[in-house]
Amino acid sequence: MHGVVNLDKPVGPTSHDMVGLLRRLTGIRRIGHAGTLDPLASGVLPILVGAATRFSEELTGGSKRYDATIRLGARSATDDSEGPIEPVDAPLPAESDVSRVLATMTGTFLQRPPAFSARKLGGRTAYRAARAGEKLELPPREVTIHSLELRGSEGTDGVLDVRVHVSCGTGTYIRSIARDLGERLGTGGYLLALRRTEAAGLTIDTAVEPVRLEELASAGRLAEALLPVGRLLPLPRVVLDQAATWRFIHGSAQPFRDGPGDGRVAVFEDERLLGVGVIAGGVLSPDKVIPSDALVS
Repeated sequence: MHGVVNLDKPVGPTSHDMVGLLRRLTGIRRIGHAGTLDPLASGVLPILVGAATRFSEELTGGSKRYDATIRLGARSATDDSEGPIEPVDAPLPAESDVSRVLATMTGTFLQRPPAFSARKLGGRTAYRAARAGEKLELPPREVTIHSLELRGSEGTDGVLDVRVHVSCGTGTYIRSIARDLGERLGTGGYLLALRRTEAAGLTIDTAVEPVRLEELASAGRLAEALLPVGRLLPLPRVVLDQAATWRFIHGSAQPFRDGPGDGRVAVFEDERLLGVGVIAGGVLSPDKVIPSDALVS
């Protein structure tokens, strides 16, 4: 079995737990995912099965979309609801003020990661250092936020919960967006809830819940949940004839002047994905090649 499962991860399990579920259902060890979701988050989690794991780098990149609920009026040491939570004594903003500040938080810039994150510094993981009472000064990293759209708000008990639709590039911390919004408004802020609605070209409306995967596996129909990885690769597509296919899968560079220009490409023979290649100076060189006994559509 090879391909990608568009999994609707529930709140609670880790992304690694979902990999374990697919390993149990398929009996295949070579399974991964494209883009981690925290346990408190739900939504689209692309699970890569078999030969599809070779393309995790390509599938993890690209834009993602989220529906986030940000709580204003308090701050959190973890920048999410796991806390500990500290109330902030400050006037809550109007929706117009929230929209105005959100509009200033888009573009490409350096973002400060949450103190509790999986980022490493000097071989130490940030969240482990934070739990030990140590503070790692994590360097900011460049991210791109395409849009932040306010979808509504609800105030209760001295806090304001705002619903925000986020479109962003890979590597963006939604918890950092929540924290930074609260800092700019002077109210404090943290991420209360998060649902990913799009990743790797997959959307939430076609995502499959774990219970449905269990049902398909019990009926011997789990393959129905697998999507061809070749259709999801965000790369220009080139098609080789039989002779060129033989050279590609055996690791040989070859002249190729009819392609989309220099750069990385998804390489096919008819509808069968052979791997990923690099075109440079009119020469196609293999980069990632699927073994001949595992070629997939």
